[in-house]
Amino acid sequence: MRVMPRSSLRRTPAVSSPRASLAASVRAVQIAYPQIYLACHTQHTRARSSAFRLSARDSSLLVHLDEDRATRPAALARHMGVGAPTVSAALRRLETLGYVARSTPDTDRRGVELRLTAKGAEALGATSVLEAARVQALLRSLPAADRARAVDGLTLLGRAARTLPSRGPR
Repeated sequence: MRVMPRSSLRRTPAVSSPRASLAASVRAVQIAYPQIYLACHTQHTRARSSAFRLSARDSSLLVHLDEDRATRPAALARHMGVGAPTVSAALRRLETLGYVARSTPDTDRRGVELRLTAKGAEALGATSVLEAARVQALLRSLPAADRARAVDGLTLLGRAARTLPSRGPR
């Protein structure tokens, strides 16, 4: 990894002020996200022949699931911009592999809720586009308070991203 001296890094626009404009916040994300991605991206290929037998689509479904917070299949399909039958087939396969748990909510006996299993979380971590060791090194380089703020901020952005409507088929 090529390390750039701090003095040569492009500064991210200041957005810590509550009065910071939305445009400055957008620019800060547009600058920071590619820096994180390029620093931590791994060049591996996800394939069904790998140890976890995940395709790129399988991984993109898993990343939208949570171990604690349930997701409905229809909401997942809408968010990802794919048809319900496509999501259903993939979810059946992921459930068979033990990566997804399906349950019926107490409030709606006809509904289905999905959660990521511990095995699914392991598979997701092992097949992430971000290499765990590089992310760990990145986080380790921050003081504990900054690390917590950074992770909290990314978690908030991820949560907001899951609520955005799909842009249609990808």
